[in-house]
Amino acid sequence: MGHYEALFLDVDGTILTPEDTIQPSTKKAVVKAKKHGMEVFLATGRPLHEISWLMDELEIESAIGYNGTLAVYRGKNLFKTVMDPKIVDKFIGIAEKHGHEVVLYTDRQNFITSFDVPEVKSFIKKIHLRQNAPFTPAVLDQVLGITLVNVRGNGAALYADLPGLHLSQVNIDGFRHCYDVILDKVNKGMAVAKTLDILGIPKEKAVAFGDGMNDKEMLEAVGESFAMANSNPGLFAYAKHRTTSVTESGIYHGLEMLGVIDQA
Repeated sequence: MGHYEALFLDVDGTILTPEDTIQPSTKKAVVKAKKHGMEVFLATGRPLHEISWLMDELEIESAIGYNGTLAVYRGKNLFKTVMDPKIVDKFIGIAEKHGHEVVLYTDRQNFITSFDVPEVKSFIKKIHLRQNAPFTPAVLDQVLGITLVNVRGNGAALYADLPGLHLSQVNIDGFRHCYDVILDKVNKGMAVAKTLDILGIPKEKAVAFGDGMNDKEMLEAVGESFAMANSNPGLFAYAKHRTTSVTESGIYHGLEMLGVIDQA
């Protein structure tokens, strides 16, 4: 059995089931990982100010949020990177022109271009966004992350010419019209690598689990990577291992494979 020092867990589709619940086996896996001596991080596209309840429930104090632009270790910021306000403004312009909506995340609030669109209402409910306000240009220089909503057909291609970033489809049933904006130089993988460097943990001693294409860089940044069985099919090529689905104790079984959890 190897000794591992860090564990990075995606949230939606990895920790949280489609019903927004956490399996008892997942909670048990986190406890076992801590007993193994691992630093446990959530690693999500969600804003950290909206997942404090989840961190409390799992008794986790460390997280990477906004797809890598902010990292917190034991309750204190490790690093933060805001998005280029000029690029953010271009996103707003393209979205307005083509009937897309935009959710912009700062470190304290979520700013939304329209609250009246049904798809936006559904997204807010599904992701449990509570700290919401109407978008204002005054926050352009504070944005840590963006999600596009109501992007249909080939709509994502409209943003292809914006430099230094790409879109990642949200891997949740009913919300595949939503896309997270991922910076090429600031993503979960870069954040994981930077976090490991700061903490002095070798890549080979780190483990990660994910299910969406916004997890691919993260899976490449660790020594032992797992794609959930419910993953976007494109993710499997980036993972060293494949585990069971989020509803079938995927994290627990993956840690069993590594010997972090003793097999019965």
